[in-house]
Amino acid sequence: MEETMPQRRRRREFTEAFKAEVVALCQKGDRSIAAVARDLDLTETAVRRWVAQADVDGGRKPGLTSNEQAEMARLRRENRVLREERDILKRAVSFFARDAR
Repeated sequence: MEETMPQRRRRREFTEAFKAEVVALCQKGDRSIAAVARDLDLTETAVRRWVAQADVDGGRKPGLTSNEQAEMARLRRENRVLREERDILKRAVSFFARDAR
């Protein structure tokens, strides 16, 4: 008998409004996270992550809020660009210093 690997699901993107509705369904309390995920054809892991992030954003759990995470990502990108620019300038300075001798 030949065993086959299950097909991986294509990555999907969801709007913040959709995520908020799913979190509200889970927090209402009449259905479990697993049931909500199954009914909406979502992975249970994703729904649990959305609920946990909503708890952090709502101040019910410690951690970085969504806004703080977005700011960190923006600052990391900016930092990477600045490092690249600095490295380019360093190479240019050494090139012109060598040429001036």
